[in-house]
Order: sequence, then structure tokens, then C-alpha cells
Amino acid sequence: MIATAGLVDFHCHLDLYPDHAAAVQDAETAGVFTLAVTTTPRAWPRNHELAQCTKHVRAALGLHPQLVAERENEIELWDRHLAETRYVGEVGLDAGPRFFKSLDAQKRVFQHVLQRCAQAGDKIITVHSIRTAKAVLDLVEAHLPPERGKIVLHWFTGTKSETKRALELGCYFSINAAMLHNERHTSMVQEIPLDRLLTETDGPFTSVGERCSNPSDVALVVEALGRLYQLPAKQVAKSVRDNLRDLVSE
Repeated sequence: MIATAGLVDFHCHLDLYPDHAAAVQDAETAGVFTLAVTTTPRAWPRNHELAQCTKHVRAALGLHPQLVAERENEIELWDRHLAETRYVGEVGLDAGPRFFKSLDAQKRVFQHVLQRCAQAGDKIITVHSIRTAKAVLDLVEAHLPPERGKIVLHWFTGTKSETKRALELGCYFSINAAMLHNERHTSMVQEIPLDRLLTETDGPFTSVGERCSNPSDVALVVEALGRLYQLPAKQVAKSVRDNLRDLVSE
């Protein structure tokens, strides 16, 4: 397996591991550039505090669409913290059976997030889009001009035409191992140019064997992408690192 130093895990829930501080330290020790997403703005202060002590971990300010039904009122708290970070997530839409009833509220929250990010400028947003690719892209197109912020579509499972539209809107895509085990998703990933790809684990919601994925497991994603693109894993790792550099320097 390739070395983990310099790899990128652009979507990981470090605060949902049994020992949050140890999970942050493990990512730091492995040298993996890790975006620690949050599901509620109440989780932001502790995530921010732990990430500030590291070279490789950054915290993102989120309000997860699956929690909007109970926590829509926390958008005011989200607003208060926005100036403290460049990174936003996890946010977006989820029209799966369990969350469809709150879709209107989710759209209100996501539109608000996009509008505030556009006003602030220079935000990088990791976006959830289960069964909502068109709706997510419609809201992004309407409320976040490309020069005002950047979208990274996390675990995107849209159609090839939706992928093409997302690329035209300037979106990046973060890919995990579970996506590459699904033939339909793999064919979609092949539509994405190498210069728009990032890697992620979405740990602890994915697994390697019997254990939860850790940020260092993005090495497996890099190797799988190498097979998919017929490139050496080291070349894929460099491309992803370059993409992250481009994303944060734009």
C-alpha cells in the first residue's frame, strides 16, 4: 500500500469516533490532510479547538440534512460561527425515505447556507445529495456563483448528465471506497476528470473489513482510482493533492 503522508480525506466525521481527540491525532500522525465535518453547529467549537492544534486537520461547520427536521433552528448558531472557518459541511439535501418529509425544510436551510457563503465569499463546502442531485445543483447554480465559493460533492451518486452539469458549475467530487465497489457509481466516477477528484473515507460510516474506516484508509481509495484510471497510485495521490492545493488557493 502507498504511504499515507500527503493523502487527502476530504470528508470524515472525526467527532463520531469513540475517542474524538485520538481520531484527530491519528489523522495528524498519518499525515493525511483531513476535513473533519460536523453534523450540527453545536459540535463546531470542540472540532475547531482540536483541529487548530494540528498541521493536517481542518474542521468544517455543518448542519446535516438528516438532522434538519429537529435542528432547523440551529441555523442561527451556524450563522454565528461562519466567520470562524473557511470550510462548511456537512450540508445539503437528503430525499431518502426516512428524511423525505423534511425536504422543504432542508431546502430552506441549504439555500440559506449557500446564500451566506456567497455573501462571505471564499468558502469551500462539502455537500450531501442523496436522491437530490438535481435539486442540489439547482440551488448551487441559483445561489452560489462560482467566484464566491467552491462545492465538493461528497459521495455523489447522480447520473452522468448530472455529473456533467456539476462539472460545468465548477464542482469537485470526493470519492470513497464504497462508491468504487458499485458498478453504476464507478461508471459515473469515470466521467470525472482527474483534476476534479478528491478522496474521502466518510468514516466512521464506511468500513475496512470489520472495523470503521480511518483517514489513512484513503490509501485504498487512491489505489482503486489508480486501477480505474489505469494510472500508478502515486500519480493519483499527487493529482488529488494538487487538486486540494488548487481548491484552497483559488
